[in-house]
Amino acid sequence: MELAHYSDFAVRLVNTEEPARGKDSLTSVEVIRELFGASAQAARRATDADVTRFRSVRGRLRAVFAAADEGDETRAVDLLNSLLLEFPVSPQISGHDFRDDDGRPKWHMHLAEHPSNATAGYAAIAAMGLAVHLTEYGVDRLGLCEAAPCRNAYLDTSTNRSRRYCSDRCATRANVAAYRARKRLESADRLHSTGRTAVSAQETSPSADR
Repeated sequence: MELAHYSDFAVRLVNTEEPARGKDSLTSVEVIRELFGASAQAARRATDADVTRFRSVRGRLRAVFAAADEGDETRAVDLLNSLLLEFPVSPQISGHDFRDDDGRPKWHMHLAEHPSNATAGYAAIAAMGLAVHLTEYGVDRLGLCEAAPCRNAYLDTSTNRSRRYCSDRCATRANVAAYRARKRLESADRLHSTGRTAVSAQETSPSADR
């Protein structure tokens, strides 16, 4: 498994909250276990205390995406480094589920789950995955959705670094809103132009000279 895959853990956690809408789905241990996935051992160690801890890590991860979205590369890296220092990873060589043509394991790097608590385990995986993604693909590959009021985090995997929205749904909504705004502007311009033409016609008509 490529280590960059773990960056999805950061995205999933950040997107449990929609600040502009006042929505927060990170409200229970069950939600935390869903973030890990059903097979993760650390998920079974989650307790009610992890809800608050997860929210704290979520805020710090969102700050990384926000800094990257604003083009502040140094700040994004500094914020991510602070998470890496606080939540170190435990790498392991793994060969499960992957076999070559001769039936031998395809060895790859895997991040072991942190033994202390669910938050530490999740934060370590999310921060390391995001760090690998950032260094491999660039800080500008981290973004926040431009379709207000969404602001969900996303990882840009497009070939031309053109992604601006977290989903096709948000992209469509933003395009429709932009289209309607253009139509309103065009309509206002036409009305303004028509009004100016009418005034000009009145000023130049014979009756206007009497």
